[in-house]
Amino acid sequence: MSVIAPGAWASPATYADHPQARAFVDRVSAEHGIESAFLEKLFEQARYQQSIVDAMNRPAERVKEWKDYRKIFLTSKRLRQGVKFWQDHRATLEKAQSEYGVPVEIIVAILGVETYYGRVTGGYRVIDALSTLAFDYPKRSAFFTRELEHFLLLTREQNLDPLTLTGSYAGAMGFGQFMPSSYRSYAVDFTGDGVADIWRDASDAIGSVANYFARHGWQSGGDIVAPAQWQGAVDDLPFNQLAKPDLTLAQLAEAGLHPVAEGFPKERKAIPLRLVGDGGDEFWLGFDNFYVVTRYNHSFRYAMAVVQLSEQLAARVNGIAP
Repeated sequence: MSVIAPGAWASPATYADHPQARAFVDRVSAEHGIESAFLEKLFEQARYQQSIVDAMNRPAERVKEWKDYRKIFLTSKRLRQGVKFWQDHRATLEKAQSEYGVPVEIIVAILGVETYYGRVTGGYRVIDALSTLAFDYPKRSAFFTRELEHFLLLTREQNLDPLTLTGSYAGAMGFGQFMPSSYRSYAVDFTGDGVADIWRDASDAIGSVANYFARHGWQSGGDIVAPAQWQGAVDDLPFNQLAKPDLTLAQLAEAGLHPVAEGFPKERKAIPLRLVGDGGDEFWLGFDNFYVVTRYNHSFRYAMAVVQLSEQLAARVNGIAP
């Protein structure tokens, strides 16, 4: 018998007789009309993964400063591959931009940051990841139990085999790393073949990311960020808050934070941002579209990486940068 986390279902390593799994089978069968025999057979083949629990319990790495975080995502390799992905899927990307109002470069940058444009999507079976976390990770059992339920429903809806689908150790899937609930809410069949396949179909992944942004309030043609100048006391403003912008540029200016460029309406609202760059502190203003990017991943560093990667991709594709 392997030595595993306290409370985990140790032997056998499947979920056939796990009490929480059995209760889950009974409830899901009753509520959603999925045959209990099918679910029982499925959980006979779902396996506990100690490495998933280890990954969830691993102490969080030291939060990198922006100057270090930026170097991970804004690399020449990621840019080259992003340009190629853009060129290979130009028609689909432009269709998504037209239908959802989300710029091509933002869609490409999201896929680049998430999975290297579909190259690195995770090697765990989703059924194993979600079962392990639902039934043997008490700290977040409720969340992952819901995601497991969503996963079973989406595989039925999309006619997919739940035993063959793979993803991250947390159950995130495909080009854009959607959790099952996000898949059911935002994934789209952009090719019209009857299946929203974000694992293998780049077109569906493109449409799904664009739909996600549109549904979260992306403003077509709106600004995302603007560089700013700081002339006040650092403690006077709530920098780097992951909340919808609620301070006007007039209010921010009173506190000492001004956009470098002129012409922004004083009533426009923004999030004050302070990042540690190679040359010291950088100050930025994040507008509503910046907040939308943080809905995809709740990190202002992540959002800035997406924005700057998108800008560099667009510059290369449009011949502005080498």
